Amino acid sequence: MRSRYSAFVACDEPYLLRTWAAATRPRTVELDPDTRWTGLEILDTTDGTLFHTTGTVTFAAHYTHQGRPGALRERSRFEKAGGRWVYVDGTFD
Repeated sequence: MRSRYSAFVACDEPYLLRTWAAATRPRTVELDPDTRWTGLEILDTTDGTLFHTTGTVTFAAHYTHQGRPGALRERSRFEKAGGRWVYVDGTFD
């Protein structure tokens, strides 16, 4: 989760696509150049250890957009694919 957040901060679309599950991965990622990510807060996790094949992360990603602060809250699902964790999908609060 933290590496994907960092990729959003750095506008690293190739990394975001590489770490997205093939079954749910879009062709491209639309990144808004007017959004500045300012912090990540991990609120909850389930599973996701070395011994699991799935896990969830609930987080709040803080940002400013055109000078106005905001936060994106999501519960993301991850799965192991080829020994690496990949993002599957998420639900928003």
